[in-house]
Amino acid sequence: MKTVTLDVRPPGEAAQDFVHAWKTGRAQRSARISFATPELLWKVLTAKRWEILKAMCGAGPLTVREIARRVDRDVKSVHTDLTALLNAGVLDRAETGQVVFPYESVKVEFLLQAA
Repeated sequence: MKTVTLDVRPPGEAAQDFVHAWKTGRAQRSARISFATPELLWKVLTAKRWEILKAMCGAGPLTVREIARRVDRDVKSVHTDLTALLNAGVLDRAETGQVVFPYESVKVEFLLQAA
């Protein structure tokens, strides 16, 4: 099962993973998409966008219309949400122009500590 981890960590920490992969030629075992703050994570992953991700998990490339049908929303608002997810690097665009979420599961990970 191909899983992506959405996490919250400082940009420098995420950059260290990139440098390590560059030097060793090996990426981490699991895919990661990192956000600098929990607020940014929640800004990008609204409830409606989370529904889109759930509908796309393991589905392969889909058209905007098909995604809108799966989440029972209008095409224009789904297109707006897809654009935000594409810009954040959560979704990819297939060569056919369709949108793809190339994972079968999602793990969200962050730590809330006392100030």
